[in-house]
Amino acid sequence: MSKPGNEKKGAKVFKTKCSQCHTVEEGGAHKQGPNLYGFFGRQSGQADGFSYSSANKKSGIMWGEDTLFEYLENPKKYIKGTKMVFAGIKKPQERKDLIAYLKSTCSA
Repeated sequence: MSKPGNEKKGAKVFKTKCSQCHTVEEGGAHKQGPNLYGFFGRQSGQADGFSYSSANKKSGIMWGEDTLFEYLENPKKYIKGTKMVFAGIKKPQERKDLIAYLKSTCSA
C-alpha cells in the first residue's frame, strides 16, 4: 500500500518547486502564478485578480487530491494550453507530500 503524503516534506517541495510562482497564505499576492489559498475543492481558474489562460478557465477541473495528483505530474498535458511553465513532478510520493501540504495550508 502506498504511503500517505507527508506535510512537512511537502512544505519543502513547495519551497523548492512552487514558491517562485505561488503564495499560499490568505490574502497572499499573485506572482507569475495565482495565490493558492482556498483553491482546494474549487474549480480551476477562479482566483480573483489573476489572469488565467482560457484553457485553465474552461477546463472545469475541480481541484482535489486526485486531480492535483495527475495535474502535478505534467501540467501542460493535463490542461492543454495552460500558461503554467512547470515541467511537473514525476515522483508519486513527492506529489502526495506536496498535496498534503497544500491541503492543510490552502484550505479556506
